[in-house]
Formats: sequence, structure tokens, C-alpha cells
Amino acid sequence: MATLLRSKLSNVATSVSNKSQAKMSGMFARMGFQAATDEEAVGFAHCDDLDMEHRQGLQMDILKSEGGEEGAESLEGDIHYQRDGTGPLPPSASKETGVCSELSGQGKPKITAWEAGWNVTNAIQGMFVLGLPYAILHGGYLGLFLIIFAAVVCCYTGKILIACLYEENEDGEIVRVRDSYVDIANACCAPRFPTLGGRVVNVAQIIELVMTCILYVVVSGNLMYNSFPNLPVSQKSWSIIATAVLLPCAFLKNLKAVSKFSLLCTLAHFVINILVIAYCLSRARDWAWDKVKFYIDVKKFPISIGIIVFSYTSQIFLPSLEGNMQNPKEFHCMMNWTHIAACILKGLFALVAYLTWADETKEVITDNLPSTIRAVVNIFLVAKALLSYPLPFFAAVEVLERSLFQDGNRAFFPNCYGGDGRLKSWGLTLRCALVVFTLLMAIYVPHFALLMGLTGSLTGAGLCFLLPSLFHLKLLWRKLLWHHVFFDVAIFVIGGICSVSGFIHSLEGLIEAFRTNAED
Repeated sequence: MATLLRSKLSNVATSVSNKSQAKMSGMFARMGFQAATDEEAVGFAHCDDLDMEHRQGLQMDILKSEGGEEGAESLEGDIHYQRDGTGPLPPSASKETGVCSELSGQGKPKITAWEAGWNVTNAIQGMFVLGLPYAILHGGYLGLFLIIFAAVVCCYTGKILIACLYEENEDGEIVRVRDSYVDIANACCAPRFPTLGGRVVNVAQIIELVMTCILYVVVSGNLMYNSFPNLPVSQKSWSIIATAVLLPCAFLKNLKAVSKFSLLCTLAHFVINILVIAYCLSRARDWAWDKVKFYIDVKKFPISIGIIVFSYTSQIFLPSLEGNMQNPKEFHCMMNWTHIAACILKGLFALVAYLTWADETKEVITDNLPSTIRAVVNIFLVAKALLSYPLPFFAAVEVLERSLFQDGNRAFFPNCYGGDGRLKSWGLTLRCALVVFTLLMAIYVPHFALLMGLTGSLTGAGLCFLLPSLFHLKLLWRKLLWHHVFFDVAIFVIGGICSVSGFIHSLEGLIEAFRTNAED
């Protein structure tokens, strides 16, 4: 009996170790140079709450059994993997699990400061930079100031968010006691509402991820329509075609192959940005400096605020990124140079592009290019958008599945996976429905700038401005200097005003656009 028990425990421990290592390697493959392929920081949600369970490893829940054959049958039938670790662990099982965790930790690769900077750079220097010239159109020099201001604030809030992961122990040493954004949120709401903060962060993640998917469909339809205006195909039809290509995303089990292609597209995107700037510089003699004003469009500028904030979103995945650096002490330096570089490049790109086309600047700046090169550039961008779509989609699906279907006894619905690990038919239907939902939103609200502004004002400002400053004050207020308190309060107030203003104006624009499309 003892031999049988040890044999079963050994098999289970080996299986857990293999699964844990597989998940770890897949996660860190995305966290390394491959992870950086999703420049909209979509790695952000995927590497936050979900990363916590990946790094902690899966824990075994072995139900207590009473000797004899009945005990053997109980062990065989009731051993399962429990992610929340609430099940009781016998001493032997705990020991085996500890060994597995140690082995998994030994093989866990760490990333350098340069690799971490590559991830952050892709998060804040991505495809949605193409909408920044449109923000300058409605904000003028104030828009340029906001690009600089947002870089400074997001760099600061990223640092204070990481500070919330640490506390001082009894020996006066600073130790890491939390692993993710969700952990920080739950700590702030404890003890009265120990899970409320995490749920709020998860909802914000899901909204931002799904909106990112919608933006990819919108920009694909927009770029293809403007690349081939002579074809009898409308923008909505191009969006439908793009969604048909994306439908297989519902069957995805991992993103390893997709991330390799997306890395190439990310590099191609940087080349495209250089080409756009080169074209603008070739027309430097015709730049319309007199068009850049200090006044703002009161109705549309709040939308520009959301666009700028959304382009800097990266806070969600910073906790796991910092935790996986070889030298976490380099995190602050890495944040400084990545945001300084982003600020300079974004400001130059937005200003140069706007000076070239002035009042004719469109929502997606590549639509202003001459038809001879527009088609080629836009096709590359569409390919990048389609290959980047699976990343936020897969992350959103995992957050939804974990929150609603796999959260132990707290799950709202039955598990969407069968006993053999295969996705049930109704689970696959829900995934397909999510793809179709992104299409419907893209069809009825095909406005890139409005959607981007709405997302930036709603979730971007909340995750980048409001929550980090609030959490910093709540968790560390006794140790903060007066100027830190002042900065946190100022960021919270300014971020709240910008968020509410941008959300209201973006929502009004979307409602108006929705009515117009419904009438047509």
C-alpha cells in the first residue's frame, strides 16, 4: 500500500512539474523577445493575474483518505490540480510539491534590463502610435505637452506600482510580498473586501483587452479600404474578411507560433514608422508651422487625451516583468530610458506627421500617404494587426475562463474544460462569440480614434494614473515623504478629471456614430 501510494504521488508530482515547467516556459517565451510582440501591452493582462499562478506553480489537492482499498481508489479518483491552493496537503505531498516547485524555479529563465526594456518599448511604442498625429490636430502644442506629461506620469506610476509589491519585514529588510497588480488591489481592499480590488482590476483588464481586439479589426478594415479605394468593397466588408481570418483564434491552445510571426511584424512596424518620418522629412519645405496652435478643440481634445494615455499603457504587466528581471534594481533605470525614448519618438512622429498634412491629418496617419506607397505600407500594418490580435484575445479568454469557469468553488459557471483537458463545445462557442462580438463592434463603431480615446479614458487612465497613485497612498502612506503624497494626490485628481472628460466626450461621439450607422 505504501509503495502504491509513493508511486502515485511520484507520478502526480512529475506531471505537475512538467505542466508547471511547460506553462513557465511558454509564459517566459512571451515575456522575452517574443513576448514583446504585442506592443499594446496586451502582454499586460496576460502576465499579471495569470502570471501569479504560473510562477507559484500548480498545487496538488489530495483529499484525505482512510486506509485500505477504499483509500487507494480515493487517491486515484480525487487527485487533481487546484490553482487556488485551498486543498489540504499531506506532509508527503507537500514535500513532493516543494521539490517540483524548486526544480521549476531552477529552470526559470530571467530577462535582462535590455530585454525588459524591449517589452516596455513595444508596449508603449506600438501600432497605436499611428493615431497620435490626429491628437495633435485637435490639441496643437498642448497635445505635444500631454505626450511629454503622460510619459513622465506613467513612468512615475510604474515605479510606485512596483513599490507596492514590497514591504519591510521584522528585520528591517525590504522584501517582495506581492506578485501582481491583482495582489496589490486585493491588499488595498483587505480585510473587509479581500477580493474586490482584484475583481476590479480583472474587469479593467478584460475591457482593455477586448477593446484592443476591436481596434485591431477596425484598423484592418480601415487600412484595407483606404489602400484599395477602387475596389467595390466597403470598410465593413473588409472588417468581415479580417474577422473570418481571425476566427481560428477560437481554437488556440498556445501562442508560440503566432508570437514568432508577430515579432517579425513588430520589427516591420518600426521600419514603417521610419518610412513615414522619412517621407515627411522629404516634404519639410512645405511644413505648415502656422497650423500648430495653442488653442484646443474643446469637444474633441478630451478624446485626444485618451488616445495619448492609451499609447502609454504598460502598468498591467510591470509587476511580473520586474519580478523576472535578473537584477530588479535596474528596473527604475529601465523605466527612465524607455519612457524618455518613447516621449521623444512619439513627439517627433506626431509633430512631423501633423506638419506634413496639417488639417488633412486622418485618424490613421498612413491613410495620408500617396497611393503609390500607401497600399504596401498598409498591407504590412494589416498583417501586423491580424497577427497581434490573438495575443489580447487569448489573454482575455484566459482571464474570463479563470474568473468565471475555473476559480474553484467561487466559479460562476461550470468548467468549460472536460476531464481530459479538452475544451467543451459550448466553451468553443463562447470563444467564437467573442470573436464575432469584436466584429460587430468594429462594424457599428468603425472609428479608430473614438474607440482608442474611450479605452484610454476608461481603463488606460484608471490603470495607469488612478489606481497606482491610490494604492501607493493606501499601502505606503506612513513612509511617504510629503512631495510623494503631493504627487500621488495631484495625479489622482488630474487623472480623474481627464478620465471623466475623455470618457464622456468619447462616449458621446460613439453614440452619435452608432446612430449614424444604424440610420444608414
